[in-house]
Amino acid sequence: MRLARGILLLFLFAVSYVDRSIAGKNFYDVLQVPRGASEDQMKKAYRKLALKYHPDKNPGNEEATKRFAEINNAYEVLTDREKREIYDRYGEEGLKQHAANGGGRGGGGMNFQDIFSSFFGGGGQGDEEEDKTVKGHDVIVDLHATLEDLYMGSSLKVWREKNVVKPAPGKRQCNCRNEVYHKQIGPGMFQQITQQVCEECPNVKYEREGEFITVDIEKGMGDGQEIVFFEDGEPTVDGEAGDLKFKIYTAPHERFRREGNDLHTTVTISLGITKPKEVRRIRGEGMPIHLSTNKGNLFVTYEVLFPSSLTEEQKRKIKEVFA
Repeated sequence: MRLARGILLLFLFAVSYVDRSIAGKNFYDVLQVPRGASEDQMKKAYRKLALKYHPDKNPGNEEATKRFAEINNAYEVLTDREKREIYDRYGEEGLKQHAANGGGRGGGGMNFQDIFSSFFGGGGQGDEEEDKTVKGHDVIVDLHATLEDLYMGSSLKVWREKNVVKPAPGKRQCNCRNEVYHKQIGPGMFQQITQQVCEECPNVKYEREGEFITVDIEKGMGDGQEIVFFEDGEPTVDGEAGDLKFKIYTAPHERFRREGNDLHTTVTISLGITKPKEVRRIRGEGMPIHLSTNKGNLFVTYEVLFPSSLTEEQKRKIKEVFA
């Protein structure tokens, strides 16, 4: 009897393992966090990925929309303690059975927009919670990347200096808030008084520090797109630091000119059958389209170089053409 029970448990474990292996993408891989990630780690990862793949920033890109849905689904499950425990043990199949037994939807109980709004505003309870957090100023840096970097993808080392909060001697007032109380000023008469109340915290100071950071430029990124380093902007006491944002621009190139996902170039040729200023389009030879396997087009404008004089051989060939 004991042997049969052990075999049954082993079988159930094997089934749950197989279910996890075929159930699709690993939620931890989707959020790009380790299996033992804290909620704070997942929050930062979600903010970065949700901004990157949001449909409003990738109009018409079905792959980005799919990734955005996967990111929201993974975050909703892994930040729910009960669902995360079920997922860690039994995978997505366990979540489906949990939902079938009245435990909520397997993919989560929140709307994707509700999750996104809780981070970035847009209505609901998220706004109220976000307003309570003091945040430092964002730092925006214009980054002029070469056409080669934007075509192939690249990683750039950038020197960054910023203020860092350090301990300092003494105490300071912190977490200040307005409290309302009523004072009796006579029989049946009360006066409402608002008073600021603060706590006492260790003192701090700002020090300037610098370091190299790696900025990853993805293939096909366009002018105006941003690479965001969350909470790496200007710090603020008793709050979150702002964000560091690199705004991408295409640096001028000596041979090619970029227009969106298309490339333009001019080629000078000797006198021939090509008309001056003729433009030829070569499909799929332009810039890579961001978050896609497709490319734009290459437009080649031909400039014809007319000779100031002709050799006897050239004269003979021209006569043969028009004979």
